Amino acid sequence: MRLGVIGLPLSGRSTTFEALTRQGGETASRGEDRLAVVRVPDERVDRLSRMFDPQKTIYAQVEYFLPGPGSQKKEANPWLPVKDCDALILVVRNHGPVRHPAADFHTVNEELILSDLVQLEKRLERIEQDHRRGKKLNAEEQALLVECRKRLEGETPLRHRPELADAKPLRGFALLTAKPMLVVFNNEESDLQMPDIGGLAASETCLTLRAKIEQELTRMSPEEAAEFLKEYRIGDSAMDRMIRLSYEVMGLMSFFTVGSDEVRAWTIRRGTPAAEAAGAIHSDMQKGFIRAEVISYEDLMAAGSTAEARRRGTFRLEGKTYEVRDGDIINFRFNV
Repeated sequence: MRLGVIGLPLSGRSTTFEALTRQGGETASRGEDRLAVVRVPDERVDRLSRMFDPQKTIYAQVEYFLPGPGSQKKEANPWLPVKDCDALILVVRNHGPVRHPAADFHTVNEELILSDLVQLEKRLERIEQDHRRGKKLNAEEQALLVECRKRLEGETPLRHRPELADAKPLRGFALLTAKPMLVVFNNEESDLQMPDIGGLAASETCLTLRAKIEQELTRMSPEEAAEFLKEYRIGDSAMDRMIRLSYEVMGLMSFFTVGSDEVRAWTIRRGTPAAEAAGAIHSDMQKGFIRAEVISYEDLMAAGSTAEARRRGTFRLEGKTYEVRDGDIINFRFNV
């Protein structure tokens, strides 16, 4: 799963990317795209690893993509480099003597809407041309495109209309406003507050960040970082919160497999049935699915061990249509 980091000039998107990924700017070639894989912090994985003492512990991961100025200049539309991302992180400037965070957000939002409108208009024109030539009309696609155009002309991003954003006939268009978005306000070093953004906070997933401080934290030893966190009244790294929130904003969750060889978090979308979740591990598990032996993370922690959990009867068997829940610990039974 990949998130594209975007923002207006001077917003601090490069600083945010470097803090997120613990990559220094010196590792990047001037103007090039940057991509990094980041571990999703999860204290549940930490506790399971202490319980089972496995040979390997594997966390969920997400990718962060920062388009380089070079790739943006190549495109007539500067937002197209992130069209293949699964979600977006919009970094908004809230530092320096001149700052207009709400206006900056709306500027980017309007540009993304315009980008989608141009794409929709081109497709609708093509459909009309094909229809005049006698080609069979795809009525469902056309109706969805018209509805999307109506919403966008009303300045409503498609992410606010899940029935449109998730519609199968539209997935190939990679519409920018249909992608989940996390809005990050990049604050001054001494500023902990959310800026005055009116009703924006109610309609978008928002987070404040002091990107420069977080960037400096990544360059410190654990001892120096602990002192720094105390000095700047940072209870938890904003980066950890941001990574977790960006994982959630994509509609993702984790289930776990555990044992002496490996404790691992597996990434699936919310609402995934058990047989499909088994396929995240191996396609053979999905093909030969028999049952899933499931216990919730909370029940296992309350029991203190798998032996005690079995004694309490908190393990259960589920079928292929069972909707996996965040934090489920699963052993798949299959036969191929």
